[in-house]
Amino acid sequence: MTKLLLVLHVLVAIVAVGPVTVAASMFPPSARRALADPGDPRATETVRLLHRICRVYAAVGIAVPVLGFATALSMGVLSDAWLVVSMVLTGIAAAVLLALVLPRQEELLEALEAEPAGVGAVAGATEVAASTRGTRNTRSTVRLAMFTGIFNLLWATVTILMIVRPGSTTGA
Repeated sequence: MTKLLLVLHVLVAIVAVGPVTVAASMFPPSARRALADPGDPRATETVRLLHRICRVYAAVGIAVPVLGFATALSMGVLSDAWLVVSMVLTGIAAAVLLALVLPRQEELLEALEAEPAGVGAVAGATEVAASTRGTRNTRSTVRLAMFTGIFNLLWATVTILMIVRPGSTTGA
C-alpha cells in the first residue's frame, strides 16, 4: 500500500503542481502584454486561460499533501524533521497561492476585462487616468511575479527535501 500511495503522491504532484507553477509564471508577462494592448482579444484569452489553469490545478493539488500525509503515515516518518519542514513549507506555499497569487491574478484579469479597447487613443484627462491605471497594473504584475516566484521557490524546496530527505537513512 505504501508504494501505491507514494506513486500516487508523486504523480499528483507532477500533474497538479507542475501546471500551476508554469501557468502562474507565465501569467504576469502575459497580463502585461494584454494590458499594453487592451484591444487584443487573444491576449486577454491567454490571461484568462492561464488563470483558469492555476485555479483548477490548485484545486486538484489539494490531493498532493493528502496523499503525502497518508504515505508518510504508512512509512512511519511523520515525525522526521525533513517531512515536518516539508509539510510546513507546503502549507506556506498553499497560503501564498491562495492568498497572494490567485487573488492578484483575478484582480488583473478583472482590470483587463474592464479596460476599454483603444483607451490610449483618447485625449485629455482620460489619457492621464489610463496612464495611471497602466502604471498601477504594471506594479501589480511585478508584485504578482514576486509572489509567484516565492510560491515556485517553496515548491522547489519541498521537492528537494522529498528527494534528499536529510537525516534519513535512505537520504542522499
